[in-house]
Amino acid sequence: MKPAGTDVSVPVVGRTWPVGTRRPAVLRGWEPPATVYGRGHRGVDLAASAGTSVRAVAAGRVSFAGRVAGKGVVSVELTGTDLRTTYEPVTASVEKGDEVEAGEVVGTVDPTGSHCATTCMHWGLRRGETYLDPLSLLPPWLLRRGPSRLLPVLDVPLP
Repeated sequence: MKPAGTDVSVPVVGRTWPVGTRRPAVLRGWEPPATVYGRGHRGVDLAASAGTSVRAVAAGRVSFAGRVAGKGVVSVELTGTDLRTTYEPVTASVEKGDEVEAGEVVGTVDPTGSHCATTCMHWGLRRGETYLDPLSLLPPWLLRRGPSRLLPVLDVPLP
């Protein structure tokens, strides 16, 4: 299995995390199944409280906003790609056909319907029927942990 963010078939078009303003805790990572119907985890579970805003990670068009098997789901087809992201469980604030920009709110995390031990948001990525690691959409600067550190600039006079 490739580490997160290294699937070269996925363009790095993400501009924001789907929940929170900083890197959320990844409660469960992507675990591709060995076979089409095999065990695995076809997305990433991100820590998020009920009511947290869910944002589109990249620009696209909403292809679905509704309920599937009792869970609220929002799917966004990413502009200029053959990829689709999904977010669940979510109460949608968008409708099918809406155009969204990166960072635009598409809904809020539902208090129920999560498969996590605590409230979380499941984020998925598909190309056709193939599941991919959604973290591959994000640029390295979003995947890094911890705060930025400013280093001294040598040979530059202070003001």
